Amino acid sequence: MGPVIGFGVILIVVLLILGLLLSFIPVGLWITAYFSGVRIGIFTLIGMRFRRVSPSRIVNPLIKATKAGLDLNIDKLEAHYLAGGNVDSVVDALIAAQRAEISLEFERATAIELAGREVLSAVQVSVNPKVIETPKVAAVAKDGIEVMVKARVTVRANIERLVGGAGEETIIARVGEGIVTTVGSAQSHKEVLENPDKISRTVLSKGLDAGTAFEILSIDVADIDVGRNIGAQLQTDQAEADKRIAQAKAEERRAMAVAKEQEMVASVQEMRAKVVEAEAEIPKAMAQALREGKLGVMDYYNMQNIMADTSMRKSISNVGQEKDQNPKIKK
Repeated sequence: MGPVIGFGVILIVVLLILGLLLSFIPVGLWITAYFSGVRIGIFTLIGMRFRRVSPSRIVNPLIKATKAGLDLNIDKLEAHYLAGGNVDSVVDALIAAQRAEISLEFERATAIELAGREVLSAVQVSVNPKVIETPKVAAVAKDGIEVMVKARVTVRANIERLVGGAGEETIIARVGEGIVTTVGSAQSHKEVLENPDKISRTVLSKGLDAGTAFEILSIDVADIDVGRNIGAQLQTDQAEADKRIAQAKAEERRAMAVAKEQEMVASVQEMRAKVVEAEAEIPKAMAQALREGKLGVMDYYNMQNIMADTSMRKSISNVGQEKDQNPKIKK
C-alpha cells in the first residue's frame, strides 16, 4: 500500500504543477492562433504574462485582422494595449475602413482612439452620415418679431481631422450663430417664413466645418415658429423707463419746492419774531421817555387816540371787504 500511496501523491503534485503551467501558459490560445494562420511563439505569449498583458486581448484581435487580410504587427498591438487603448476597437475600425475603401492607417487609428474618440464610430459616421439636430435658436428680424428656428445638420466624419478637430458642440454653436445672423439681416419675419431655404444656403456657405472633425453635407430647416414681438416689448420697456425717469425728476422738483417753501416759512416766522421782539421794546421805550421827560402825558394820550382810531378804521374796512366777497351778507 505504501508505494501506491506515494505514487498517487506524486501524480497529484504533477497534475497540479501541470495545471498551473497550463493556466499561466496559454497553450489553447497558441493552438487557436496557429490554426488561424497567425504565427506567434509560445514564449511571446509567456512574455505577455510577465508584462501583465492579457494574451487574449492581443491574439484574438490579431486573428480577426489576419482573417480580414490586414497585416498588423503584434508588438504595435501590445504597445497600444499598454498605452491604455482598446485593441479590439481599433482592429474593428481598420476592418470597417478597409471594407468601405477608406484610407485609415494603424497609427492614425490608434491616435484617434487614444485621443478619446470612438474610432469605430468615426469610421461608421464617415460611411453613414450622421444627422445632428440643433435646439431651437431664437433670432429677431429687423421688424422686431422673434423667429425660432430648429435645424438638422447632416455631417460626415473627417478621418484626417479627428485628432484635434472640434466636436458636435462646435457645429451646433456655429449653425446657431449663422441662423441668428441670417434672421437678423432679414427686413421682416415674413421674409424668413416665406424662404426658409435662405437660412440653409446662407449658413452652409459660411464654411462652418472648418477646424472640426466633421464635414457638413447639408443643413435643413426642420421647424420655424413665430415668437414674441421683441420690438414692441423693448419700446414698452423704454417708455416705462422714461416714465419712471420723469416721475423721479418731478419728485425732485416737488421736494425742492417744498424745501424752498419751508425756508420761506422759516424766514417769515423769524421776521415775525423780530417784529414781536421789537414791539415788546416799545412800552419800555415809552416808559423810559416818560421818566426822562422826553414824552409828555398829553402826547401819550394823543398817540393812544390815534392808535384806537386806526384800529377802528381797519375793522370797518375788513367788514366791507367781507360783504363784497359774500353777497349773502345783508346790512
